[in-house]
Amino acid sequence: MALILLVLLLTALMLGRFGLDDLSNALTYAGRITGAVLILVSVTTLLGAAAIVDHWFRNSFPYSGMVALIGTVAAFLTNAVLLLETSNDGDSTAYRVLWGLLTAGSAWAVFAVWRTSVLIPAPKRLAAAVIVSTGLAMANFGYQHLYQPYQRGARPVINIIVGKPVPNADHKKFAVPVDIKLENNSDVGFYVLGAEFHAMGERVPLTPKDRGRDQWRADAAQQREFREKSPLSRREIHEPGKLVTAQPWMDSGDWIEARDAFITRTIVQLPIDTPYDQLAFYATASFARKDRISLDHVDSIGYSWQRGSKVPKWVKKNDVDSVMYHSRVHESNAIDEHARDPRYVTVYWQFGTHGAGVTWAITRKGEEDRELPGAETLVSRYGIVDAGTGPIERTLWDVKSQR
Repeated sequence: MALILLVLLLTALMLGRFGLDDLSNALTYAGRITGAVLILVSVTTLLGAAAIVDHWFRNSFPYSGMVALIGTVAAFLTNAVLLLETSNDGDSTAYRVLWGLLTAGSAWAVFAVWRTSVLIPAPKRLAAAVIVSTGLAMANFGYQHLYQPYQRGARPVINIIVGKPVPNADHKKFAVPVDIKLENNSDVGFYVLGAEFHAMGERVPLTPKDRGRDQWRADAAQQREFREKSPLSRREIHEPGKLVTAQPWMDSGDWIEARDAFITRTIVQLPIDTPYDQLAFYATASFARKDRISLDHVDSIGYSWQRGSKVPKWVKKNDVDSVMYHSRVHESNAIDEHARDPRYVTVYWQFGTHGAGVTWAITRKGEEDRELPGAETLVSRYGIVDAGTGPIERTLWDVKSQR
């Protein structure tokens, strides 16, 4: 009896702790329901512990044995599910061992109570109730941990609207207003991990004669090398673009709620005698779903060109400069928050002669220098999506003709 009580009380304590945390802090409705279920099982386990004492010694309540059996069965099923989750998804050996011992202990408790000739007034109804409750618990577990992580339909949309160039009074320079619009038409909110806008100046000289097949092949190879989307042309020569301007257009750690929109304007200025024939505008961003992740305050941790800056090798090999941001990642539910090692997201806003971009990594402390494969970056787990638009090209012939 003492061992059964120990198992039930420890189970009730752990389930109550995680249940209260999930009920108040889980990021999803399913997570809050899970918290309520854990609290209910915790109370059931406590009642089972009280019934154990009565069943062993006093028998003042005729159905104390049945209540004790229900409490041990509820403890066993819940401990088994938590053991499965921590084994498949947790990092903590201590929690794996704990749930393993509690699962084995509660299974033995079920057998020990059953052997005491428990009186069950309606065994078929009780069996049906156990089956239904177990099915609901497994359905909730499957929805939260199997179905939800693979739903990637939600994605914000970025649009660029290029305004009419405006020359200054002496016609020595001009400005192009550019509106960047972010729309979130989904039912979930998103954190902004990083956002960047950049404009590329492009020279597009014309040849007096038609260009041959070999030149087209060279253009195609150049597109692959510089990741540009310029067309193959019979007369135009699309030279690699050069960065004109780059900037973040939303701060890391900002967010956009469901069914909301955000718009900002930036100005691109150039001299009227610019050598470029056209401008190409790009805007990209990386987002994380607010129902899968929670972030602490995002801090700037320095620049790649600073002496002593800790830049991973996989970032250095791109030969670009980076502004780095860092934040602690919190899981969507209390069990994962405790059973998994702390993770941190690091965002790199990168820029160089051939453009700009945003990249990120979610790692444990000490793993920052290791380029993780796709499965380990936990894209689906945290609902991370990349969105972007561009190139939006705008010719400058009309502006340059005003010189």
